[in-house]
Amino acid sequence: MAEGERKQVVIAGGGIGGLAAALACARQGVAVQVLERAAQLSEVGAGIQIGPNVTRILQAWGLQDALARVAAFPQRLQARDAQTGQVLGSLRLGERAQTLYGAPYATIHRADLHALLWDAAQAAGVQAALGQTIAGWSESTEGVVAQSTSGQRWQADALVGADGVWSTVRQQLLADAPARFTGHLAFRALVRQADLPSALRSDEITVWVGPRLHVVHYPVQAGRELNVVAIVHGEKPANPHDWDSAGHADTLMQAMGHVGADLHQRLEAIPAWRLWALHDRAPVSAASQMAQGRVALLGDAAHPMRPYLAQGAGMAIEDAQVLAQCLAQGTGSVAQRLQTYAEQRWARNAQVQARAIRNGQIFHAQGLVAMGRNLSMRLMGERLMDVPWLYGQGPQL
Repeated sequence: MAEGERKQVVIAGGGIGGLAAALACARQGVAVQVLERAAQLSEVGAGIQIGPNVTRILQAWGLQDALARVAAFPQRLQARDAQTGQVLGSLRLGERAQTLYGAPYATIHRADLHALLWDAAQAAGVQAALGQTIAGWSESTEGVVAQSTSGQRWQADALVGADGVWSTVRQQLLADAPARFTGHLAFRALVRQADLPSALRSDEITVWVGPRLHVVHYPVQAGRELNVVAIVHGEKPANPHDWDSAGHADTLMQAMGHVGADLHQRLEAIPAWRLWALHDRAPVSAASQMAQGRVALLGDAAHPMRPYLAQGAGMAIEDAQVLAQCLAQGTGSVAQRLQTYAEQRWARNAQVQARAIRNGQIFHAQGLVAMGRNLSMRLMGERLMDVPWLYGQGPQL
């Protein structure tokens, strides 16, 4: 890129991944246009965890104070047996994470993270066209032209598909099969801590593991709310694209079977649930699955993953940082820069995808495997639960 030249990038999707990419690009002097299908730019869902590999990037983007206002920073992650309630192991976060990895471990509501990214992106000059669903694109030596279902067209040097697990951009780029149903259903809830009995309030992350199930809860919104996610095995829903429908407590409890009194009491205290059928893809196997020509994929469009390593949003934010660096600071054509991005990202994303699948198998284990898991966690605790290859590595800042 010649000095002073600005690469024009159209980003399909205004979720966390799309806004992270928009902000990262704008910070590098790359002009960005976001296309979002919704009439309003907002985020639904509940909480997410963001490890030090992610908060490190957000801090580098100048979001440390904004994050501190809305996130919670748990001091500990604890694993418990869903049937007996026994503590199996714990991992210190807080100061330990800061010391080892240079950034804290945080928990945050998706809407809060989305809002702070959008505020920062707007301040950096990012524009968003709302109510625009991408229908496809055409590519030439001159650039790429994205077209929405309303017939509007946007010309750019590059197109980034950040349009989620059912990505239209991916469908045209790779023409592969749709994302697969994992066989797992997530029941999600958000409840005010003040509305819970004091014994059920929490300022840390707790994971309950059991046969064909697990439950995780942690504080969000600066500790005012408790995010609860219960994952069980179940049938594929009639509409797999509906990832935020009403969930029924009796359906959840029936799917969970027997759980201990401690966990049962916590689940009974939840007034309402939302249901989300989990979909993913096999781990990325080549750079060509993340970029071809002037078109690249990012976040769930490229590598939807199971939530058992709490890195779905994290990998999208890492993608965003690398994408911006490659576009603004790389050499060669736009296609070559996007290829560099894909080459730098695909293997790490694949590793996280594979580890998330494995973690789900361990969390939901039965019989002898579950006994081995519990024994290992009691004996090794922190050494087993920490993931330095994940938290200690990541994009250059």
